[in-house]
Amino acid sequence: MKFGGYGKSGLEMVNPIYNAFAIVIMCGFVGCFDLSSGTAPIGEGLKEELRARVLEMSKRIRHRGPDWSGVYTGDNAILSHERLSIVDPLSGKQPLVSDDGKIILAANGEIYNHKDIRAQLAGSYQFKTGSDCEVIIPLYKKYRESGNFSAMIEQLSGIFAFALYDSENDVYLVARDEIGVIPLYQGWDKAGRYYVASELKALEGECQTIEEFPNGCYLYSGVGDGALRGVPAEGVAEAGTAGARGSLSPAGPVRWYHRDWESFDAVKNNPRATDDRGEVINPAVIEKVRNGLESAVKAQLMSDVPYGVLLSGGLDSSIIAAVTQKFSKKRIESDSKESAWWPQLHSFAVGLEGSPDLVAAKKAAEYIGTVHHEVHFTIQEALDALPDVIYHIETYDITTVRASTPMYLLARVIKSMGIKMVLSGEGSDELFGGYLYFHKAPNAQEFHEELVRKMSKLHLYDCLRANKSLMAWGVEGRVPFLDKDFIDIAMRLDPSDKMNIKLSDGKQRMEKWILRKAFEDLLPENICWRQKEQFSDGVGYNWIDTLKKMTEDKVSDAEFARRENRFPVNPPKTKEEYYYREIYSRLFPSDSAARCVPHEAGVACSTAKALEWDAAWKNMDEPSGRAIAGVHDKAY
Repeated sequence: MKFGGYGKSGLEMVNPIYNAFAIVIMCGFVGCFDLSSGTAPIGEGLKEELRARVLEMSKRIRHRGPDWSGVYTGDNAILSHERLSIVDPLSGKQPLVSDDGKIILAANGEIYNHKDIRAQLAGSYQFKTGSDCEVIIPLYKKYRESGNFSAMIEQLSGIFAFALYDSENDVYLVARDEIGVIPLYQGWDKAGRYYVASELKALEGECQTIEEFPNGCYLYSGVGDGALRGVPAEGVAEAGTAGARGSLSPAGPVRWYHRDWESFDAVKNNPRATDDRGEVINPAVIEKVRNGLESAVKAQLMSDVPYGVLLSGGLDSSIIAAVTQKFSKKRIESDSKESAWWPQLHSFAVGLEGSPDLVAAKKAAEYIGTVHHEVHFTIQEALDALPDVIYHIETYDITTVRASTPMYLLARVIKSMGIKMVLSGEGSDELFGGYLYFHKAPNAQEFHEELVRKMSKLHLYDCLRANKSLMAWGVEGRVPFLDKDFIDIAMRLDPSDKMNIKLSDGKQRMEKWILRKAFEDLLPENICWRQKEQFSDGVGYNWIDTLKKMTEDKVSDAEFARRENRFPVNPPKTKEEYYYREIYSRLFPSDSAARCVPHEAGVACSTAKALEWDAAWKNMDEPSGRAIAGVHDKAY
């Protein structure tokens, strides 16, 4: 067995105070399993060849972890890791190795409750680092005999993807967080070897079959009491991979994440904050929303490097910025007993000059008291960046490309200022029905069931922007709205409290009313009650208008008419999608890669199912919020 990049004793010697702090790791990894052929051990020559191949694959995602590279090579597994260090940069190098040297872990993400888990496991395991992710190893040891890995992973509160190899038993465990904030892909080469990687680009050209590893699931290769391999994950077809599993694939992952709120019946009679007229009758419900989100933000402020907040001037990012400012003066790692190392909170906004987001963000920043940075981009700069954006976000989905391009340009500026981590407001619209099309929901059940659908698909859309477009420049994005405990609070609200009901004065209640009410004292009124803008709209309408015109001109009618011949897998529905697909196909030519991209019609970011709410939407496919006539009543 070989460990590349560090010696065994190095973790203990580099930083003698590692136990005092968490080592937060946002990064990327590649794993290769099932190396041997049958019962015969793999030859050393082939092992070295595969090791070199894995290292080359890992290089493709080094932007995710430019601070350190490490590799483990065993008899039947290879794990390579690229690290972006956020807390205690001198320690916590990966892959991590257990106290007995028999379990190897490559992890990407953050475990926010690691201190509690460490306390629970005190005395049963000798921790070697201060890494928040190291708690995965003793948890595995605790649960491997029973095989109840769902219970094991449920204990983790955070955003994560990991690959764990148990060398003593020659088994592996792969898992991904409940929402899929952290990306993870799986694939199989022609010899049947199983691969996992943080981004698709690491697998493309190496694997015959590639899939997205489904969110909220795990895959265990063992047998016995924990013989869950071979039981397909319930709901994976809807919430996970877009393509069919190939013949070389092992049986499907197992869903570990289940919630009562997935059923409307479980929430329809929960305590309401308001009555049918919109009058507050139970302020405790509103207070629970506030306390839950504040706790989520506070838990995610672990950092030994400068951090900031993304501030579009919309409700969600403004709330996160305001709450972050509330806690930013104290160091979270010391339980708020010490002054923060970075007492000035910096905020960042991006847009075309004069865009609505920039105007609103400046007002919000002045009120909250952040050191604000306004980043302008030009249409040409954004157009020039499109191939790079598509390469990094690994999708040709129109909504995601439109929104990720300004974020990609912004991330470069953020990184140039020495900031490695930012908090954002992703996920709020899915939790509270913030998209403008929710105004047309016919009843509470339809409203709630659409929220559940949106939550199940977040990893295919917004999470790509929140993670991949930032990580293209080595900037970590944190998403407090998608904290596991807060998700439960928000999704267990009676849907009537979220709906845009008619009030006693005849007016319709604004989207996300309960969230606005919970934080109205922290924001200026014109920000707290600002109407929803899609991110790609808010940076400046001319950006979207130019894209539509440019792609209309670039893609001829003849080319578009032959789209099913050119792209038999997921033929483009519009010329704009065709244009992005051409770029994507040059970068990721396999059919498996094409199937990893979602392909359904929608309006203003809706699911296809929601198109049934309005007859006028039947033949529409437009992600812009401006598509919702009569709802978007303020055009800039």
